[in-house]
Amino acid sequence: MDAEVVIAGAGPNGLMLASELRLAGVRPIVLEKLPERSTVPRANGLVGQVVRMLDRRGLYERLSGTPGPPRPAPGFVFGAMPLPLDVLEENPVYLLPVPQVRIEEVLQERALELGVEIRRGHELTGLTQDADGVTVSLSGPDGAYQLRAGYLVGADGGHSTTRKLAGIDFPGVTNDSMVSRTGSAAVPPEYIEDGLLKIPGYGVVPPFLHQRTERGLFVWAPFPDRLPAISTGEWDTPPDGDVTFQELQESADRVLGVHLPLVEPTGEGVRQLRRVVGGNSRLASSFRSGRVLLVGDAAHVHSAIGGPGLNLGLQDAVNLGWKLAAEVQGWAPPGLLDTYESERRPVGERVVMHTQAQSALIAPGDDVTALRKLFGEFLTDPRNVLRVAELISGADIRYAEGSHPLVGRWAPDLMVGSVRLAELMRPARPLLVDLTPDASFADLVPEPVEVVTGRGEAPIALLIRPDGYIAWAAEQDGAAEREALRDAVAQWFQPRPLTSATR
Repeated sequence: MDAEVVIAGAGPNGLMLASELRLAGVRPIVLEKLPERSTVPRANGLVGQVVRMLDRRGLYERLSGTPGPPRPAPGFVFGAMPLPLDVLEENPVYLLPVPQVRIEEVLQERALELGVEIRRGHELTGLTQDADGVTVSLSGPDGAYQLRAGYLVGADGGHSTTRKLAGIDFPGVTNDSMVSRTGSAAVPPEYIEDGLLKIPGYGVVPPFLHQRTERGLFVWAPFPDRLPAISTGEWDTPPDGDVTFQELQESADRVLGVHLPLVEPTGEGVRQLRRVVGGNSRLASSFRSGRVLLVGDAAHVHSAIGGPGLNLGLQDAVNLGWKLAAEVQGWAPPGLLDTYESERRPVGERVVMHTQAQSALIAPGDDVTALRKLFGEFLTDPRNVLRVAELISGADIRYAEGSHPLVGRWAPDLMVGSVRLAELMRPARPLLVDLTPDASFADLVPEPVEVVTGRGEAPIALLIRPDGYIAWAAEQDGAAEREALRDAVAQWFQPRPLTSATR
């Protein structure tokens, strides 16, 4: 074998997966057809549980540029409607406003630090697979060649070559009705007061939040660390030819119903000016075909409204990484790798569902306005706010049922002595947190589970998967709890000779 795993695509999802595999002791090769990292502006940040997940890999501070753990966001939007998160006792929505260019830069730095091999300018052109591995055909700077690997993972986007070569269908719908325009654009300073955009004849526009009118969608994005931008969305037929700044100006005026003078910004920075017609909502018929697997946009595409894409894709990578490593290294219980699809595909379905619902809520028309009024009434109830907040953040995910209500859920933030759980999880290993006085559960778990002991309140013990989800929990030390722990170990981590390694 030339590689244990080959990853097609060096975007955020491919780089994250590569780092997860290296942390687990597997050496992947990452292939990318582009000779250099793209500088084209795309996503503007991260939304949801992925922010906390990056904290658990030691990447949050690198990306945020600020010390300490992430904090919940005081507010957000759903379908261009305010979501008052400050009414929640436990707010699951976290934001990290960092451009995708910087996210890719940090993830590449991390992958290289871990020893990942990244080959740029190498394009996937073919594949064949058998019971023992995958033969990958490539076109590189020096011509065509082949690699032999145990597994191939497609992290190569919505037009995934990997998916097409593997023969995996990509059913869904294409909607050509909406035209979105985005460009680097500033507004005159006299229109800004107390951090808000105040437009005569229209009203107040908060930064970064979608504004829906009867004529379309408007976003003002005064980025502090890069050129400001304006985005619009309309239901019309775009003109022929390349998009122009004047086209963006006219679109903003139509959506707002008044004239807002836009100014082409000066200074350094990547300028953007683009027009996108329509969009797709698609979900791969399978996330796996033999030894070929898909993550991120290769497995699912959807509207970008609400910014769920990287939350979904990066958590695909973290879910798959440890399972694929277990398969490669020979300690995976039967069927473990199949749980990647059974766990992540339903999550993809929910993201497609709620982005389609949000797209319906921003459409023009009196009937949509009435629907928004009704939906707004629902959002005056904190229970409904929590339901929506958990949906858009991914906090409603439960991968498995168990005797304890925490089983299958994201592990809560807790302290073990003076150490945060997020810090203990940075090696990306399975973890038993045993808070009993005499570490009574520690001798029941085998490698590769790492044991951390200490003192704390109930639950007195947690078995946590490398992706941060709970496989077992106990409130007391009893025979039933011990048997449930043995079952969880057998389900997720094939037993090896027992160890009692602790911190």
